[in-house]
Amino acid sequence: MTSQRRIACAALITAIGAMTVLAAGIHAAGPQASFGWEERPTGTTAGLRGVSAVSDEVAWVSGSGGTVLRTLDGGATWQNVAPPDAAAQAFRDLEAFGVDTAVLLAIGTGEASRLYRTDDGGATWTKTYQNTDPSAFYDCMSFFDRKRGLVLGDPVGGKFQILATEDGGRSWSLLPNAGMPAALPGEFAFAASGTCIETAGGRDAWFATGGDAVSRVFHSDDRGRSWTVTETPVTSGPTAGIYSLSFTSPRVGIAVGGDFLAPTNAANGAAYTTDGGETWTIANGPGEYRSGSAWVPRLPRTAVAVGPTGSDVSRDGGRSWTRFDTGSLDAVDCAQTGACWGSGAGGRVARLRVER
Repeated sequence: MTSQRRIACAALITAIGAMTVLAAGIHAAGPQASFGWEERPTGTTAGLRGVSAVSDEVAWVSGSGGTVLRTLDGGATWQNVAPPDAAAQAFRDLEAFGVDTAVLLAIGTGEASRLYRTDDGGATWTKTYQNTDPSAFYDCMSFFDRKRGLVLGDPVGGKFQILATEDGGRSWSLLPNAGMPAALPGEFAFAASGTCIETAGGRDAWFATGGDAVSRVFHSDDRGRSWTVTETPVTSGPTAGIYSLSFTSPRVGIAVGGDFLAPTNAANGAAYTTDGGETWTIANGPGEYRSGSAWVPRLPRTAVAVGPTGSDVSRDGGRSWTRFDTGSLDAVDCAQTGACWGSGAGGRVARLRVER
């Protein structure tokens, strides 16, 4: 995928989100529990595609215009904790390990792709990696634990790129690509919500693609050193494919996506797996483009998916989905405490309410 095309796709995704900010609608999602989003105004109009949930009280969000915000009081107030001189950066993903520690990913072609880490709540940041390959473009990241993580980059020389850290993002290395299957001619990953790569357990990782005639999921069981690839039935095309993966165990996962240029029409836009990604089955719903997904801890087989036209819940492991909100969100993340946060266009941030 050319640099111009990558940048155009990122810009169009942001534009779609901005045009579809809608008022939140909260209503029951089923007999077991009702789901809804509680607004947590941020005071910014930036597009917020990075979100990391720490607890009911603590969350971090990031996005366009070099925006990084943190709340310590459940979203009642937000602090600007962005790196200095970062106004030109698109902070598409971040991973917070608590109140003070976070790793931040900026996307873009060449030197625009870079990584930062803070250990003092964003008072100071250290730039721990800056890409120097003019044809490289990094999309998303995921951590196995507080030390080990991976960053996914689009194909260079016909193969996807993987950065790895063993020290919590203080340093990064580009892994050898001998164990990476070749990319399809038009294949790439979507830097839409920071969830195009996912980890589960201590060794398993997956990343999702689109852009070509078929969407695919790559799987590694050795922390990114070697990979296998599987075709999926999720719709794919120049601006279509799988935008988000989420795994609740090394066996059970969901994939959501569609075409961001046709956000209300995604007939085959979601799928689920029960064998670690070896096979995928099309889900019943959501039926519209979704860019983010997450499993809800402490609610068995329950996941949420978000996009510019609404949010949906699945209570059966991703097999079927029910709409519970019509507002626009681009990303969602859930903490092990059970707290889930969503973020999106126009500075929107909301915390998930679950009533049993």
